[in-house]
Amino acid sequence: MGFELSWTWFWVILSALLVVGEIFTAGFFILPFGIGAAAAALFAWAGFGLVWQWAIFLIVSIPFLLLLKRFADRVTEGADLRVAGDRVLDKVGLVLEEVQPHGFTGLVRIGSEEWRAASEGEERIPEGVSVEVLRVDGTHLVVRPRSVQPDGGSGGGA
Repeated sequence: MGFELSWTWFWVILSALLVVGEIFTAGFFILPFGIGAAAAALFAWAGFGLVWQWAIFLIVSIPFLLLLKRFADRVTEGADLRVAGDRVLDKVGLVLEEVQPHGFTGLVRIGSEEWRAASEGEERIPEGVSVEVLRVDGTHLVVRPRSVQPDGGSGGGA
């Protein structure tokens, strides 16, 4: 006589694992299957056969998956999803220590973070100049001086 797991408990355990798994992931991908497994557990508890249990699992899971995908797409629409070093791409920073063309010896502040940086071209960028981030090279930035917007003035004062 071996251990036998009833289908009701199978669906309950699967549902619990999937719902808990959703907590540790992003994107609402696992949750619909956890809800479908809970519905299948109810069908198993009510005495429906295995075919009906699998059918209700799919009938509940797939529409919930599509519904939650639309919700997730709407919530994240227009969000900047860049992570790690890529989050500073195209951002504007301030030179704290002179930035040189090679060697990543300059220091730039982007938001509240300080990064080592090198100049894109062959020019040195002095302290206090506003720069934009072009790319991330390992843990260093490649920057260039921010271009002045044409506003009709020279920006040098009256």
